[in-house]
Amino acid sequence: MQTPLQLSGPDFHLTEAIKAEIQQRAAKFDRFCADIIGCRVGIEAPVHHHRKGGPFNVRIALVVPGKELAASHRNGESLSIAVREAFEAMERQLIQYSRERFQAPKHYPKMIRGQVTRLVREQGFGFIGTAEGREVYFNRASVMEPGFDKLAVGTEVSFSEVEGEQVPQTSKVQIAEQSGAKGA
Repeated sequence: MQTPLQLSGPDFHLTEAIKAEIQQRAAKFDRFCADIIGCRVGIEAPVHHHRKGGPFNVRIALVVPGKELAASHRNGESLSIAVREAFEAMERQLIQYSRERFQAPKHYPKMIRGQVTRLVREQGFGFIGTAEGREVYFNRASVMEPGFDKLAVGTEVSFSEVEGEQVPQTSKVQIAEQSGAKGA
């Protein structure tokens, strides 16, 4: 979590065991989503509650990229049950959020054909010329197997282009398939 857990609203004493349980359950949220922004837990009890009685209301608000998730459990017979039920409801929402987020269709950059026009082996980079006459930078790390060492000026390649800090560059370079029979 990017910000510390916020616990609010109790107008009565929370035991150390309940506070520890809330902290422990909130820490488990990171298993389902690594970039949680923050978590707020609100606890309410009736104005005239008894030491052993409820009903208790536990509300959880979880801020994640692009969304705020909310879960609660009302009328719990005990505070511990209300905490458990609210956290389990939030876990289900967080799992669903993570599934939706990572199952969204991925958009892969279009592969473009070109030829290696310049190669600086000792420094591990080069340039690819496109059919439109542009040059696109690439480095050793962007070249897929069989690798950078197999490239030469004039080698046909396929690549995906991304916007670099100063010039267009590649995110992936592959040596193009050669047409024709092998060993003929």
